[in-house]
Amino acid sequence: MTSPAADRSTEPHAESTLTVVVALAANGLIAAAKTVAAVLTGAASMLAEAAHSWADTGNEVFLLVAQRRADRPADRTHPLGYGREVYVWSMFAAIGLFAVGAGVSVTHGIQELVHPEPAGSFGVAYAVLGLAFVLEGVSFLQAWRQARAGAARRDQDVWAHVLATSDPTVRAVFFEDAAALVGVVIAAGGIAAHQVTGSPVPDAVGSILVGVLLGVVAVVLIDRNRRFLVGEVADPAIDRAAVRALLALPQVARVTQIRLEVVGARRLFLTGAVDLAGNLAEDEASHVLAAVEREVAAVPGIVGVLLSLSEPQEPALPG
Repeated sequence: MTSPAADRSTEPHAESTLTVVVALAANGLIAAAKTVAAVLTGAASMLAEAAHSWADTGNEVFLLVAQRRADRPADRTHPLGYGREVYVWSMFAAIGLFAVGAGVSVTHGIQELVHPEPAGSFGVAYAVLGLAFVLEGVSFLQAWRQARAGAARRDQDVWAHVLATSDPTVRAVFFEDAAALVGVVIAAGGIAAHQVTGSPVPDAVGSILVGVLLGVVAVVLIDRNRRFLVGEVADPAIDRAAVRALLALPQVARVTQIRLEVVGARRLFLTGAVDLAGNLAEDEASHVLAAVEREVAAVPGIVGVLLSLSEPQEPALPG
């Protein structure tokens, strides 16, 4: 039995780790540079961008922890492994993005509107924002390449794949880097308007807009992690691929039930009902069914299998 070709949960683990490491290195450097620029310029948008980058840096640490903890092998208390823990730590990262990135940006923008302060050293701000755009672009391209490869394997749109993938690290880095690139443009626009008009209002509005952008991204990430945590089945294309793979086994005559539940990044738990080939006695049928379960469980990405015998009146699923 081969792994279902449409399985949305088979992104290469090593590539996901590389995506997070690249993002961590880029965001750490960017956060430090933006913090220095925020102190030198006094620009609200620059402070918002610094908060954004520090939040992203912390998030990447959470994502690395998530991968490490989710990779622990199955044991007696967790027979399907610890795969779902990746969604717990990814949820922490998304909440941190909302609280630190969005919260600080919006709060400081409002304070700047109420108590405006002049800004200066605009050249420093533009230089740091330019550097940030380049580094964020490098990180985003790594996430885009991984997402595009996964989407091509499943004949999906890249954005649809990023939303649907069971790997939260790919989704988090992709959306955070996309938001970072947009945020840099917003911050540059706000600072430029401040420089031209002499009014801190555009800069403050830029800070608020960056915060709103981060809030939207954080809510999307929180919702996706929530859905995987409470239990989400694989999409119908994966079910159909699994049915075809089961029917390809010589021991299986019909498949009447199939259910694939996502239990971690690139990890599925399969349950179903099958009709075995031939008129087997009860003892022999149990041995054959157990052999089928073992063969299915050996497929990469399948962490557990539970099959039962079909009732005679149950209709067969199309292969």
